[in-house]
Amino acid sequence: MASHIVGYPRMGPKRELKFALESFWDGKSSAEDLQKVAVDLRASIWKQMASAGIKYIPSNTFSYYDQVLDATATLGAVPQRYGWTGGEIGFDTYFSMARGNATVPAMEMTKWFDTNYHFIVPELGPDVNFTYSSHKAVEEYKEAKALGVDTIPVLVGPVTYLLLSKPAKGVEKSFNLLSLLPKVLAVYKDVIADLKAAGASWIQFDEPTLVLDLESHKLQAFTDAYAELAPALSGLNVLIATYFADVPAEAYKVLTSLNGVTAYGFDLVRGTKTLDLIKGGFPSGKYLFAGVVDGRNIWANDLASSLATLQGLEGVVGKDKLVVSTSSSLLHTAVDLVNETKLDDEIKSWLAFAAQKIVEVNALAKALSGNKDEAFFSANAAAQASRKSSPRVTNEAVQKAAAALKGSDHRRATNVSARLDAQQKKLNLPILPTTTIGSFPQTVELRRVRREFKANKISEEEYVKSIKEEIHKVVQLQEELDIDVLVHGEPERNDMVEYFGEQLSGFAFTVNGWVQSYGSRCVKPPIIYGDVSRPKPMTVFWSSVAQSFTKRPMKGMLTGPVTILNWSFVRNDQPRSETTYQIALAIKDEVEDLEKAGITVIQIDEAALREGLPLRKSEQADYLDWAVHSFRITNVGVQDTTQIHTHMCYSNFNDIIHSIINMDADVITIENSRSDEKLLSVFREGVKYGAGIGPGVYDIHSPRIPPTEEIADRINKMLAVLEKNILWVNPDCGLKTRKYTEVKPALTNMVAAAKLIRNELAKYKEYQVFPLDQDNNIEHKLEFLQLLLICSLNYLNTFDLGNLVSLAFTALGNDLKANKLFEYECLKVA
Repeated sequence: MASHIVGYPRMGPKRELKFALESFWDGKSSAEDLQKVAVDLRASIWKQMASAGIKYIPSNTFSYYDQVLDATATLGAVPQRYGWTGGEIGFDTYFSMARGNATVPAMEMTKWFDTNYHFIVPELGPDVNFTYSSHKAVEEYKEAKALGVDTIPVLVGPVTYLLLSKPAKGVEKSFNLLSLLPKVLAVYKDVIADLKAAGASWIQFDEPTLVLDLESHKLQAFTDAYAELAPALSGLNVLIATYFADVPAEAYKVLTSLNGVTAYGFDLVRGTKTLDLIKGGFPSGKYLFAGVVDGRNIWANDLASSLATLQGLEGVVGKDKLVVSTSSSLLHTAVDLVNETKLDDEIKSWLAFAAQKIVEVNALAKALSGNKDEAFFSANAAAQASRKSSPRVTNEAVQKAAAALKGSDHRRATNVSARLDAQQKKLNLPILPTTTIGSFPQTVELRRVRREFKANKISEEEYVKSIKEEIHKVVQLQEELDIDVLVHGEPERNDMVEYFGEQLSGFAFTVNGWVQSYGSRCVKPPIIYGDVSRPKPMTVFWSSVAQSFTKRPMKGMLTGPVTILNWSFVRNDQPRSETTYQIALAIKDEVEDLEKAGITVIQIDEAALREGLPLRKSEQADYLDWAVHSFRITNVGVQDTTQIHTHMCYSNFNDIIHSIINMDADVITIENSRSDEKLLSVFREGVKYGAGIGPGVYDIHSPRIPPTEEIADRINKMLAVLEKNILWVNPDCGLKTRKYTEVKPALTNMVAAAKLIRNELAKYKEYQVFPLDQDNNIEHKLEFLQLLLICSLNYLNTFDLGNLVSLAFTALGNDLKANKLFEYECLKVA
């Protein structure tokens, strides 16, 4: 009997790590206090798996922030700006890399494959001095061993680490990160030697990039890496774990031929085609870690079906070489169903959280070895049948309405340029309008009010009064800051998805079903168990209240259908596209009700659109087709004068920019600053964008307050590639996780930067209309044109530069010397 868990949630069943981290960051507790909480959580997890009968228990899957950042610390790959001078990396350097500090920004954060988990992107270059600088992996192995639990230490694989990295600032974008492999492997050898000396008999390398469409030279890097590590790994059992998708045929060949590797782990939930590759040929004498229990969703495993799959694999790999495993780390699911005392009993019987998945894995392993727990399997079969036949799952009217959507592409009748003109006449916004993304700080007092209302400790009247006061305060603050398009701050909302799910049919909710998103930030995904519809308006009342407090435009704030889908635990009994269309119809009703209530700017956030993009290129076009279509459904019925915004964050958007354009939103605000303005490169490469766009001007996930000059510089970089009449000024993301002591000065500086650039643009405009033909003195004309050129340095795009050169040569006529002098000035600018 052999069972294995790829990884386990870190936060704790009641988010113990979250609260310990935030207390430490706020200076309310010591490093020792934080470490004590971490030690207790790790011990609890290891003992839980051991008592459940799991044979291969992972260690080093715990993290204070992120496992990729842990790997960066192990390798000593600290960017120079953090002032680290060597030695064991401590909390100060570690958390500065993750969160930034008062003087330097954080490292980039982006999505971990197609999940809602965010990792910290390593910044590498040819001059990085890799040194063994964090002994976390071996320390945690020893910690478990002292408790009597022998674990498999888990390391982010060396090739995956490099493939997920980016060239550091100042390093050529074309720099070959894989050229650093020999230096990285030297540190890995030191780690392996330490683990060997501590008594480890297995090591797990997570190499999930093997599921991607990799070029041959990247696949060759795996062969080279493990050939180089083979002598160091001698005497150890080595597991290479892959997850999140099928392993392509070429990668499967490379993986199963790696030198010194004992076992291979595959996701057989999302990677069902890998089964065919395994059945077509599996290396003799090697272990197969079969990921048949879903690590990314909360539905109870269909044990009978999984057992049949495993029994089919026995004949291929051999009974003694088959290990039952999870499809991926359980990091992406909720912790323990035992803590859900308020869930409906029927729905609860359909679910399995991380703790229950451990039991499922062990039950399958026992059944495979001939010790099947008939009662457990029987209860599971009854729950599967109950879910299939339950009337609460199906709504025929909703299914019919969603099916009818497929006959149209649901585009607004007027093009975006004409709509923007109509909207500007109505809104009368200044150039470079300022706004925020939606949420304002969620204070302790605000959370207390929501908590007490939910617990019936205060009346609805008291609750409404408190929320109105909070909205009024947020509106007043924005007016004082002179922000152009306002938000109500979302004080009534616990989470941007859960809030809507609570008001839609077909959703269920947990009390403690928290999942880590990044750092200490956790989300509580709703559970979509049935067909989705909107019984009544969800946001109209609060948006109308907010608009009544101001004459400025107030954004109605909604979460889009694709983001609701991707940030929920989604039913697995119908295609995801069908569920998304149902949600789109519900949001469409809300959009039209907001418009009727007089809300003229409506933001439909699709923060997770990129996140849901399939990892394999062959599947991406279909996803983008129905995802973009779903967004367009939500706002197809509004008037031209109603401005539709959307927002996206913390993903690589450049490869789907044409799909983003195809969404046909009037304005998109999009994360830009934390990723070091990567987004702007797509416009430098010639992509034309005609709608409004607000690339974020500062990172809200860091406590650092950016100075006005820094924000102005970001705006200038944007103006170099985007027309000034479409550019918006806004933060990267919502302000929910920040404090007012951070938000007020940051927004003050943001508005000041926008006004500074507006003034410069106004000067540029004045120079442009200077009557050149009224002065025949060539020297005067040349002097003026040079002044105009210098003034416009930060605001030139190709179109403006062409106009300016044309204007100059017309004004200077046949004066060769003056023309040559001006040409020289232009070359200096270029």
